Amino acid sequence: MKGLKKQRRIQIIVLAAVAMAASFGAFYLAAPDALQYFRSPTEVAEKAPGPNETFRIGGLVEEGSLVRGQGAAITFRVTDTNEAIPVRYEGVLPDLFGENEGVVATGKFVDGTFEATEILAKHDETYMPKEVVDALKEQGMYVDPNAEAATN
Repeated sequence: MKGLKKQRRIQIIVLAAVAMAASFGAFYLAAPDALQYFRSPTEVAEKAPGPNETFRIGGLVEEGSLVRGQGAAITFRVTDTNEAIPVRYEGVLPDLFGENEGVVATGKFVDGTFEATEILAKHDETYMPKEVVDALKEQGMYVDPNAEAATN
């Protein structure tokens, strides 16, 4: 009797492990782009990701790099003040998108250019995405815009 209970318990544990592995596998196959990594321009320049890898790149839109093309096409460079990566995007840009403004772009790095499928811009004069702030802090280039206001 004890052997049967132990065998049942082992069967249930194995069945639960197989079900869990199958659910993770189904999630991975159904949404491979759901897990997107953030990279700074310096990280992309040091080790370029593969052309099939979807990720996010963030930093500041480099001054003087914004070029509007035919229709909704636009090119610019995103920088963390250490490296700059060219970005190409076709679509409607957020209203607050501009030079020297924080930006996070989602897409793929193809032939030395980041092909963006989505562009996110800051939503007010002091906001910058956490990933961008962290990347700029690592480079020693981030100055908190609220620090001056707090000391006054």
